Amino acid sequence: MSADPKPTDSTAPKKDAILLVDDERALLDVFEAALSSHFDITKANSVREADFILQKHSFKVVVADHLMPGGNGMDFLVRVREEFPHTQRILVTGYMKPEMLMRSVNEAALFRYLLKPVALAELIKVVQDAAKAHDASVAQG
Repeated sequence: MSADPKPTDSTAPKKDAILLVDDERALLDVFEAALSSHFDITKANSVREADFILQKHSFKVVVADHLMPGGNGMDFLVRVREEFPHTQRILVTGYMKPEMLMRSVNEAALFRYLLKPVALAELIKVVQDAAKAHDASVAQG
């Protein structure tokens, strides 16, 4: 008896690559569980780790927490904008002060910001919309 050949991954449609950055592993795991059926997820526990990953892989969307030890999510997303202008940026924060809102618009050009606690349905929808915005940005050149 011969075994049926298994389908290869190349026959499955390729999922869009998303980078999640947060120092809280539990939150990363929850976000990954919510998004993994829709996207190819990479996780980073710090801004430093995320910077390293970004030099090796490209992502349609980066979702970053604001306050993390050893790095600030807003500063990180400003750098992402400068180095990878098509990559869409989403900031997750526990609070949004008016001056931070202005910076998110002017410097980081965020796709969106999400206030904690983040509803998972909202997270999925926002990331899906951001991936579409990435594709439109690339198509425009």
